[in-house]
Amino acid sequence: MELALCLMLLLLLPLQLLHASEATPEPCELDDEDFHCVCNFSDPEPDWSNGYQCMAAVEVKIRGGGHSLEKFLEIADTDPQRYTDVVKALRVRRLTLGAARVPARLVFALLHALGYSRLKELTLEDLEVTGTYPPPPLEATGPALSALRLRNVSWATGGAWLAQLQQWLKPNLKVLSIAQAHPLAFSCEQLRTFPTLTTLDLSDNPGLGERGLASALCPHKFPALQDLGLRNTGMETPTGVCAVLAAAAVQPHRLDLSQNALRSTTNPGASGCIWPSALSSLNLSFAGLQQVPKGLPAKLSVLDLSCNRLNRAPRPEELPQVENLILDGNPFLDPGVTKPHEGPQNSGVTGVCGHSALV
Repeated sequence: MELALCLMLLLLLPLQLLHASEATPEPCELDDEDFHCVCNFSDPEPDWSNGYQCMAAVEVKIRGGGHSLEKFLEIADTDPQRYTDVVKALRVRRLTLGAARVPARLVFALLHALGYSRLKELTLEDLEVTGTYPPPPLEATGPALSALRLRNVSWATGGAWLAQLQQWLKPNLKVLSIAQAHPLAFSCEQLRTFPTLTTLDLSDNPGLGERGLASALCPHKFPALQDLGLRNTGMETPTGVCAVLAAAAVQPHRLDLSQNALRSTTNPGASGCIWPSALSSLNLSFAGLQQVPKGLPAKLSVLDLSCNRLNRAPRPEELPQVENLILDGNPFLDPGVTKPHEGPQNSGVTGVCGHSALV
């Protein structure tokens, strides 16, 4: 039973039970409804056993205080049959793990253990994954996730990390979000198709650029894609993004290019690009635009040009055929609103654009 309880804790944070002084403040808090549990093991000698509070929670967020977990690598070799029933009893549906240095073997042991759970959403943030990967499983033994989110996760073995993760996950993934990635260039030849993925969010990777996007958006790997998020990713022109989408053979319905310093003109010598026929919504807000960019899709349901630097109303010939045109927060409508290129941190004026700024 002691081993089973220890392995239950492994599912919430890949750590083994340690003892700490009774005077150490409890690092975990569980709400009165036993729904949300948060732990922050920031103490130099944390009491990991306090994580037991989270066993009954549905939403669990645990941060490891920047500790290295290499000393717990022996957990990766534990026979799964010794904790299967315990894992099946867990209520957790949404799990966030962060702020630690974790051996890759321990990461994949965690995924294997979570394969017996009912977990639906997994978030990894502020992690440094070290060492080499274990051999891939013969079949996916990890959880049937609907959403996987990674923010500021570095991998020692380079661009093959997503292909490795994919081999452990059951093919149910619908949402994949990757921010502040190190690196983001995927090993496309190793990557399998994501048959059910409808949302791919690569936002907050400012060094990505259109060339990096071409490396990340592997051709023919995202057949069901509907929403593509590219906020703050160093994109330069809408037509440049269009060319990448065409090469990758993706057909998103909604494309978010907000918070990029977009140019209104196309690259010199660039040929015309045919936008995906399914594209109906294009977000170009907070892009510092002084005029409507050239080369936009011919027809859209929604075009968001809010919080730019437009000093006059766009002329009809500058716009595609659009049902819902959003122009809020541009100087020609309200000269008193916060200028998007200034941002709220540089201006005391608040308004429709005061909540965000061009990065």
